Amino acid sequence: MEKTGARKTKWVLKLKSSVTWKAIRKAISSTMKKKQQQQQHFHLTSASSMKIKPSPIRVHEGAVIKPNLRTKAKKSASHCTKSLAQLLRLPYSASDFVDRGNHMTPTNSPKENISTKWHDIHGLCNWEKKKENLLDPLQPWLRRELVKYGEFAQATYDAFDFNPLSEYCGSCRYNRHKLFEELGLTKYGYEVTKYIYAMSHVDVPRWIEKSFLNEMWSKDSNWMGYVSVSNDEESERIGRRDIVMAWRGTVAPTEWFNDLKTKLEHIDDDDQKGNIKVAKGFLSIYRSKSKLTRYNKLSASEQVMEEVKRLVRLYKEKGAQEISFTIAGHSLGGALALLNAYEAATSIPGLPICVISFGAPRVGNMAFEDKLGEIGVKILRIVVKQDIVPKLPGFIISKILHKLHVDTRVNWVYRHVGTQLKLDMFMSPYLKHESDLVGSHNLEIYLHLLDGFLCKQCKFRWNARRDVALVNKTTGMLIKELRIPQFWYQLPHKGLVLNKYGRWVKPCREPEDVPFPFCEAS
Repeated sequence: MEKTGARKTKWVLKLKSSVTWKAIRKAISSTMKKKQQQQQHFHLTSASSMKIKPSPIRVHEGAVIKPNLRTKAKKSASHCTKSLAQLLRLPYSASDFVDRGNHMTPTNSPKENISTKWHDIHGLCNWEKKKENLLDPLQPWLRRELVKYGEFAQATYDAFDFNPLSEYCGSCRYNRHKLFEELGLTKYGYEVTKYIYAMSHVDVPRWIEKSFLNEMWSKDSNWMGYVSVSNDEESERIGRRDIVMAWRGTVAPTEWFNDLKTKLEHIDDDDQKGNIKVAKGFLSIYRSKSKLTRYNKLSASEQVMEEVKRLVRLYKEKGAQEISFTIAGHSLGGALALLNAYEAATSIPGLPICVISFGAPRVGNMAFEDKLGEIGVKILRIVVKQDIVPKLPGFIISKILHKLHVDTRVNWVYRHVGTQLKLDMFMSPYLKHESDLVGSHNLEIYLHLLDGFLCKQCKFRWNARRDVALVNKTTGMLIKELRIPQFWYQLPHKGLVLNKYGRWVKPCREPEDVPFPFCEAS
């Protein structure tokens, strides 16, 4: 048995070696044939370029050219090794996210004086000049300013109380004097002057957060953003006194599918023909108010316009340099930014107004788009290719009309407004290449892609400085090789603190952080 077993193993080894040798010979011959074909193809193309008739290639009749499966396998294998090699050459790896003291690259880009360029950066020529396109490739000064306004919009999420078990759900966790200090935004040189609150008379899906405990905080009101203004030093750097309104949006894009039923409604009583229409849900949040509530005696529209007019009047009396109004918003906040810009341009003529929106939906019809262009509002829409929200509302109707080759420039169809800067999640080597509705809509994803964007045909910017770990702040979209925890941004112990009696309790807010109607009462 041992002898026969040894003979069998020898026979098997000989068979395997002969099979592998045949496979190797076949692979070599196929590669040699491929090279010969490439050389023949090169000679043919060169002959055609020189206008010389090439020698005819004889092919047997009835011969069928089959695809070479081995070459396909080799291509896929080479693609895998190429992607692995790219991964190994990433500017950042897991070791870069370990604290090494003073040996780490700072995330702040150097500030430069842009006072002579502010008109172009603010969209005077819609960011697409004849001689110089500021978006493709993306001008570095413009990128820094866009990231700045994006972080102002991100602050509305980081400071918002989403917890329905909180007595103050729907409010800001900090007062306006502490907001930028708590969130690390004092580096930009702006000061918050007013908080803006909103409500809605329309049943919108979770756009207005409500607490289970209504005795402390208003069940109808939500903190929707803030007005801020540049200080003297920043105003000198950017060439004007910049008033900023940052609007809060929604987090989950799944909430937007209910918005497919949203109706268009007239926005302006002065519009005699009644052609200018916007989504009813957005307009309700912007204009709703009630005398019965504790908070929204004035609508969000009245609150923000009252503050902007006050600041414009104040700095004009001081004889300051030019004044601009920049409105930033993500998701729903981008929709409210357009309504805000429309009202500001019609009520404060001559004021340069610019909207920077991230992942914003369609808001109004063609007449609304034309009117915004007529009154001089400059709009830059930053969208991610994989994000579903910018396609809403009216996505299905627009697709049907496009397939039927029907003109979409009709007043009952939703239209996008302004200049578009399109980003792609697959551009970043740090992001997972998988479909994720929530992840692709996240504002931190937008800011990460924006900071790494050079041009449409370029790879991710290797010297991008914004912290990559911020992507996983409220998502899990970073590749596992970086070893950054998912959804890491949260309050310690989910807001509970250990008191002196050894009990875990919810802390009381500091008096200055309680929403101001109660502060005034005390």
